[in-house]
Amino acid sequence: MLELDSGLEFDAARAEERFFPVLPPQPAVCLIEAREEKAEPFLIRTQNLQRRLQRLLGPIDPSSKRLNLSDFARGIRYRLTGSPFEQSLTYYQHAKQFFPKRYRELMRLRPAAVLKVNLRNAYPRCYVTRRIPVDEAGLPTGGAYYGPFASRRSAQAFAERILDLFKVRRCQIKIRRDPTFPGCLYSEMKMCLAPCFAGCTKEEYDVEVQRLVQFLETSGGSLRSTIEEERGKASEQLDFERAAALHKKVEKLDEVLRGRPELTRRIQDLDAVILQRAVEEQTIGVFRVRGGRLAEPFFLRFTEIASQPRSAEHIFREQFESTSAPADGDLGEHLRLVARWFYSNPREGEIFFREKDWSYRRILRACSRLLAPKTDEAGTNSTPGPVQSPEGAS
Repeated sequence: MLELDSGLEFDAARAEERFFPVLPPQPAVCLIEAREEKAEPFLIRTQNLQRRLQRLLGPIDPSSKRLNLSDFARGIRYRLTGSPFEQSLTYYQHAKQFFPKRYRELMRLRPAAVLKVNLRNAYPRCYVTRRIPVDEAGLPTGGAYYGPFASRRSAQAFAERILDLFKVRRCQIKIRRDPTFPGCLYSEMKMCLAPCFAGCTKEEYDVEVQRLVQFLETSGGSLRSTIEEERGKASEQLDFERAAALHKKVEKLDEVLRGRPELTRRIQDLDAVILQRAVEEQTIGVFRVRGGRLAEPFFLRFTEIASQPRSAEHIFREQFESTSAPADGDLGEHLRLVARWFYSNPREGEIFFREKDWSYRRILRACSRLLAPKTDEAGTNSTPGPVQSPEGAS
């Protein structure tokens, strides 16, 4: 947990001399503690801790309607944050701890939008949901889940595009396999196997659903390999007309996948690392995403690494390849925190996904970029001082 590691006692009579001048004018998450034991504390996040607390805890102005907590506050505990992502995660953890019944409302936090293929249904369909039930091991259950998306609308738009490639039903009716049922527009256009009026067998429909699930699990790779294999066979048989039609299918598949955000994948396979610049000099915050959940972060201090026998790459390998306990927490909420950062514009920090293995060299180069001195609009360094290359730290 990202602890509130700094604190100050508050005395309104001496605040101008011994309280406000000590506060750093930096981004932070701050807990204002109440004088009364039974009163709830007040949790805030701000881009300038000193200025925000001067407004909240400064002298009371009778003519102003602005909130003032100078009579309420006993002291503060706070944590300086080096990035919006660190601040959001810190605020989330402490809001959930102190306000378990209303932390979602405080953060305007809803579970992330994902696609689900409900495999418990006799005739599954693909649809958008925000609810991901989990089993005792914390793994998603009840179907295949794919995401997260920036919004429900973007998830629905992507679902419409991929469903054009399969003949899985889109209706929400209960399937009774009634030959007298008139069907729908999709069945008339041959875009659905039409199990509603027994247009296919149960086994045929299950095969089509599995093709869709494999498509989602491989981010389109399974369908591409199948089409390319058929195209190759058609070319060998000199059936160029069929080969051309299959080539158009590949182009259509590429067009569908071109708009797919890099973050979206099977939830269990969402294994990534988010790198953020920390408050401390020459320090990187490393936030690991494991199976869609945020693990406990760690901070890599390159000034300390210079005097150690271990390299930065060795430390990353130890952290990433250790057999530690899996990340826990609410899966939907963690996905939302990651998605909110990933789809933000502008987005601070960098993210790397684990495919077969981690690209440690790329991760170290990203650390070097994040630690490079920032420049202001005039082109001058706002954080002067030499930057030690993480790749050379040993």
